[in-house]
Amino acid sequence: MSNFSFHIEATCNCTKARVGTFHTPHGPVHTPRFMPVGTLANVKTVTPAQLRETGAEMVLSNTYHLHLQPGESIVQAAGGLHKFMGWSGPMLTDSGGFQVFSLSEMRSITDEGVTFRSPRDGSIIKLTPERSIQIQNALGADVIMAFDECAPPGVGRDVVERAMNRTYEWLKRCKEAHGHPADQALFGIIQGGEFLDLRSESARQLLSLDLPGYAIGGVSVGESPEVIDHVVQHTAPLLPPNKLRYLMGVGSYREMARAVAAGIDVFDCVIPTRLARHGCALVDGERWNLKNAKFKEDFRPLDENCDCYACQNFSRAYISHLLRSQELLGYTLLSIHNITELVRFTQRMRSAILAGDFAQKFAKWLAPVADQTS
Repeated sequence: MSNFSFHIEATCNCTKARVGTFHTPHGPVHTPRFMPVGTLANVKTVTPAQLRETGAEMVLSNTYHLHLQPGESIVQAAGGLHKFMGWSGPMLTDSGGFQVFSLSEMRSITDEGVTFRSPRDGSIIKLTPERSIQIQNALGADVIMAFDECAPPGVGRDVVERAMNRTYEWLKRCKEAHGHPADQALFGIIQGGEFLDLRSESARQLLSLDLPGYAIGGVSVGESPEVIDHVVQHTAPLLPPNKLRYLMGVGSYREMARAVAAGIDVFDCVIPTRLARHGCALVDGERWNLKNAKFKEDFRPLDENCDCYACQNFSRAYISHLLRSQELLGYTLLSIHNITELVRFTQRMRSAILAGDFAQKFAKWLAPVADQTS
């Protein structure tokens, strides 16, 4: 019997937005929800205790990177990812498919799988659907992603269609290889690039396998926000209403709001910690560079409306000083704030859907996506 279920608690009468709870062996995920990325079994610069304070519920880790370092056998010997990194909440691991996409200069793809050179030591690594699932079974996350092929943006329809069909064939092999279906939910990934008929066909293929959840992949890999929005608005309603819907790699306010309006439940993105490492804070949809001179003598809280640890205890001037001095605490404080900001944004959408005024409260963000990164 599966330890996973998704229950819809409310829907929006003027959009396709919904509120739900995804139950996992390590606790619930209340949707809509932003999920921080912890590539190497840590969300960069923050402790698990600090991460919990941000309101985060589910955290991602990266199969490919953990396979290279420290190796899934070490994580398994430690008792799995949760114990290894000290995180007691739900976790998700990606399949390594995105790294296959990003390592295009170092790999070759066949129907069998992907062969590439390790960027660490140059050794040959072969990653197949079966191997990806074996690694993820050993890592022990609650949700594991099927191995897929993500076609790069701008390529021809024939390339995209071939990748889409290969993703489906690989998914069947992933499902066959999955050793712990009761304890780890296997999600499939809808592909098809910007071709909406291929997105429809990919959804039809994957839904035939009746998985616990589905993701929309192959977006936020170089396309314009308009293309991403076009794909999401078309694809999200094709997914089963009683299964969790996951939009991969998206974390901007407008993209998340419009995706929630289309029926998406969860998101992930490296934006909050990556921006923090560059000295940027997310404040109500804006990006503030705290290294700018105007913050040197600004003794107000970073965000006067935020209840996170950074905003409740430190000034803009102090954080600016830390960043200018390259003190690690500055990156930690900005990471705490930025993660809190994105999680809170999705929590506010949840509350608005429950209150019946989602479209009114988020009208600013529900306007059509412009070619921007707000």
